[in-house]
Amino acid sequence: MQSDRLPPVLRIGTRGSPLALAQAHEVRARLSALPGMAVTEIEVVVIRTSGDRIQDRPLSEVGGKGLFTKEIEAALLSGEIDLAVHSSKDVPTVLPDGLELSAFLPREDVRDAFLSPVAETLQALPQGAVLGTSSLRRRAMALRLRPDLRVVEFRGNVETRMRKLDQGVAQATLLAKAGLNRLGLAQHATSLLDIDDFLPAVGQGAVAIETRADDWHVRERVQRIGDEATGIALSAERAFLEALDGSCRTPIGGLATIEAGRLIFRGMVLAPDGSRSEAVHISGEIADATVIGKAAADELIGRGGREFFREA
Repeated sequence: MQSDRLPPVLRIGTRGSPLALAQAHEVRARLSALPGMAVTEIEVVVIRTSGDRIQDRPLSEVGGKGLFTKEIEAALLSGEIDLAVHSSKDVPTVLPDGLELSAFLPREDVRDAFLSPVAETLQALPQGAVLGTSSLRRRAMALRLRPDLRVVEFRGNVETRMRKLDQGVAQATLLAKAGLNRLGLAQHATSLLDIDDFLPAVGQGAVAIETRADDWHVRERVQRIGDEATGIALSAERAFLEALDGSCRTPIGGLATIEAGRLIFRGMVLAPDGSRSEAVHISGEIADATVIGKAAADELIGRGGREFFREA
C-alpha cells in the first residue's frame, strides 16, 4: 500500500542533452512553484538512453523513437525516478503498462527553423545543395519542395548539428524552433518554415510528463502544472499517429490547434523521397479531439490505401 506522504525528494528522469536538461529544469521550476514543494526537494536524474548511445545510424534502422524513452521508462517503472520528462515527439503512441502521460507543459513554437550560412530560405538554396537532417519527415518534406537537394544524415543534439553546419558538412539544416528557443539559441534560425508548406512532427514543441498510473501523489502535482489546450491538441495528434501506425520509417506530419473554440487538425503522410504525399484538413468539437485525429488518419488511409503507408 502506498504511503500518503510524498518522498522527501521528487526525482525527475531525463536524457542528458542540453535541451532535455532545459526541459527537465523547466518542469522542476514549475513544480517548485507549487505550495508545499521547494526546489531543493526536486532532483533531476540523468539517464543515458539507447538513442543517445547510437549515433552512427539513422533511428529508423535501430528501433525508432522508443530508443529515447525506454531506459527512462524502465527507471520509472522500477521506482528509481518519480516522473519522466520527454520531448513529446519522442514518445511512442503505445506506453508500457502502468505508465501514462499525465501532463504537457504549455506548447512552444511548433515550426521548423531553417539554418544556413548560404541562403535565407529553403527555396533559396543553390541547386543541388546539401541539407543535413536525421528526420525522415524533414527529409521528405524538404524533397517535396526541393527534389534537387542532396540530403545527408545529421545525428546528434542541437549543438552538435549546428557545429556540423559550421564545419561545412552541409549547407543547411532544419531544427525545431522550440528547441532553439528553450536553449536560448533562437537567433541562429535563418528563417522559419510555414506550417502550410512544412507540417511539424506530431507533438513538436510540447514537453510531456510521464508518471506511474497508480502514483496519484505525483500525478496530482504534475497535473497542476499541465496546460489543458496542449493536452487536447496532443490527444488528437497522437490518435492520428497511432491510427496510422506511424513509426520512424514513415514520414508523417500532424498538427492540432484550437481556433475559435474548435479543434483544427492538419495531417500529412509522404513517401520518403517526397515524390508522393497525401494531406488532410479536418475540424470539429474540442471534446472530440481523439475522434478527429483518428478520422483524419482514416481519411488518409481510405484515400491512399495501406499500400501507401507500407511504401512510405
